[in-house]
Amino acid sequence: MSPNPIAETVASLMPGARIELAELVAFKSVADFDQFPKSESEGAANWVADALRAEGFQDVALLDTPDGTQSVYGFLPGPEGAPTVLLYAHYDVQPPLDESAWVTPPFELTEREDGRWYGRGAADCKGGVLMHLLAVRALKANGGVPVNVKVIAEGSEEQGTGGLERYAEQHPELLKADTIVIGDAGNFRVGLPTATSTLRGMTLVRVRVDTLGGNLHSGQFGGAAPDALAALVRILDSLRAEDGSTTVDGLAADAAWDGLQYDEGQFRKDAKVIDGVELIGSGTVADRIWARPAVTVLGIDCPPVVGATPSVQAGARALISLRVPPGTDAAEATKLLVAHIESHTPWGARVQIEQIGQGQAFRANTGSPAYAAMAEAMSAAYDGQEMQYAGQGGSIPLCNTLASLYPEAEILLIGLSEPEAQIHAVNESVSPQELERLSVAEALFLQNYAAI
Repeated sequence: MSPNPIAETVASLMPGARIELAELVAFKSVADFDQFPKSESEGAANWVADALRAEGFQDVALLDTPDGTQSVYGFLPGPEGAPTVLLYAHYDVQPPLDESAWVTPPFELTEREDGRWYGRGAADCKGGVLMHLLAVRALKANGGVPVNVKVIAEGSEEQGTGGLERYAEQHPELLKADTIVIGDAGNFRVGLPTATSTLRGMTLVRVRVDTLGGNLHSGQFGGAAPDALAALVRILDSLRAEDGSTTVDGLAADAAWDGLQYDEGQFRKDAKVIDGVELIGSGTVADRIWARPAVTVLGIDCPPVVGATPSVQAGARALISLRVPPGTDAAEATKLLVAHIESHTPWGARVQIEQIGQGQAFRANTGSPAYAAMAEAMSAAYDGQEMQYAGQGGSIPLCNTLASLYPEAEILLIGLSEPEAQIHAVNESVSPQELERLSVAEALFLQNYAAI
């Protein structure tokens, strides 16, 4: 990294940032209060609020959002007449999954031999909270923050329950800004500065299949009694073609990505695909993960193998996620998914479908002045490398809410979730070098943007 005052300041702040990130990662802030205590999320929210107050933010508040969680808001005034920039991150995290599969405890930030910092939320997106704090601190130490800064840290992004979206719609002035920096994306690979220009939307449905009044002995009734678990398997199988492509009746799945491409060998490495196992779908990897819909079975309720009895199952459930690309309306995709499930339910089985989450896809205007300011900042932070544009297969529903509320605002997506971070999986980690460089880039961006 080229020496400059901002970079030198951020470098000096990194040891403290590691301590702070460890404190924040220690909160088990999964916004599913059937699995994790609400007090853990409340503790994380208060940590963020205290950090904002310590940096001089005003009007710091814990916002009670309609989904029962809290988002943290703060405002740092800049010079009179300066533009306003909203910095977004979220402090809630995904569940750790199988804790025994973690090499080190998931809620204990740990540096390993590769130099990365491991812990749930280290990259997605508690590291994003630290990125914003470091950028503000660097500017304060080098002449002051040249813009008005609003920070919003969401408390339920990973659950897709829409609490902050609905709160923002009810309080439209609160998050109004000239430019919005969403710190919940990631570089295409470590060391390559990247802005995310598209996000897939998503819909999440819970499916229940019932066939019998109760479980039956498989020897006495099996072969004629309709098996609910088998019916569910048939439904789920209908959502994929032979090559693994997503096949929801009526939903287009042939779009092509015309930007930065994703080498198939590199993708196999990033995704940790086992040798000999084929990738699914058709077209380029970029087509499949950024430009086309993708269905995933997130979970199934059925008897575990250990302790299973010889029974025909009377009922079974599944949680299904459908990612939809820009240009496809998430609500319409939901209707098509529901209709597909209903039409592919075999044997007259009774099926119930409950939608539990939805978010629209997003496409940024990369020709805006803010993107030019970010490209210059990224290049400076990454030793002259040109900023690249990539898609992201994940969803950030708030993006479209903000774009709708503030159509004149420019929205940029950056962050720490590059492939090696393995977000949502076991052994999630963050690169401290990426945290440092992106914090520098964000600080330089705010300087550049103020000068436009």
